[in-house]
Amino acid sequence: MLASVVQIGNSRGIRLPQNILRELKIEDKVEMTVHNDALIIKSVEKKPREGWNEVFAKMSKNKEDTLLLSENIDSEDFEWVW
Repeated sequence: MLASVVQIGNSRGIRLPQNILRELKIEDKVEMTVHNDALIIKSVEKKPREGWNEVFAKMSKNKEDTLLLSENIDSEDFEWVW
């Protein structure tokens, strides 16, 4: 498949057809490497909960990790309001 190199601002790029993006499950980012004389473009898999540890540590440091629900939610005195 041939693709044209097009001007994109001060850079140049190629447009990837929708069917290729869908087939390779490419969403927001790709990993690019050069091997010999070839440009290799790979999809980047999103890992569930990636980066959560860092975010939770930052929340704790900033004291932003308070409970949204009362701790006595499981006690007999607690009554759900619907």
